[in-house]
Amino acid sequence: MSSSQAIEALREAFTRLPGIGPKSAQRMAYHLLERDRNAAQSIADALQHALDTIKHCRRCNNLSETELCSLCASPKRKHGLLCVVETPADLESIEMAGSYNGCYFVLMGAISPLDGIGPDNLGVDRLLKVIDEFDIEEIIIATNLTAEGETTAEFLTELLSGRDITLSRIARGVPVGGELEYIDRNTVARAINDRQTLNKP
Repeated sequence: MSSSQAIEALREAFTRLPGIGPKSAQRMAYHLLERDRNAAQSIADALQHALDTIKHCRRCNNLSETELCSLCASPKRKHGLLCVVETPADLESIEMAGSYNGCYFVLMGAISPLDGIGPDNLGVDRLLKVIDEFDIEEIIIATNLTAEGETTAEFLTELLSGRDITLSRIARGVPVGGELEYIDRNTVARAINDRQTLNKP
């Protein structure tokens, strides 16, 4: 263990990142402090700037520097088509596929009882407000095909099935257990284009 409380605090901070264990955190901390303090300062400045300026888009709940993000503000998007995803990274994956031209709603997570995450911990209330405020014709449920994503999809289907809105689920082009962030863009595009209708209003 380091004798420096500052280094210990830095290593502990790095271990909060996904996929970073104690050894990787130690290497990152020592690298920045020993060899690249300019990079360390750039990271600190960029992180502070992001914390100061990034908030949630009032419509899609995605991370945004403005009250309404560029996608929601664009007149070129199909505003009656709404794709519900778990994370901003999932949204980016669908956008990179280039096959979808509607709008989004980002839940900022998925239902996971083991982690203490239920519907109240997601942006479900905001989603319902968006549906009420805008003339939504179809909702594509594009949660990941993991146990948590499927649980979330089933909850949303039950919650929204009584509304006069077509519900669809992304097709199985995305492998079971796969996360959109790590799927190639052609597979994501096929999953969106081959989505399955869950109901007919």
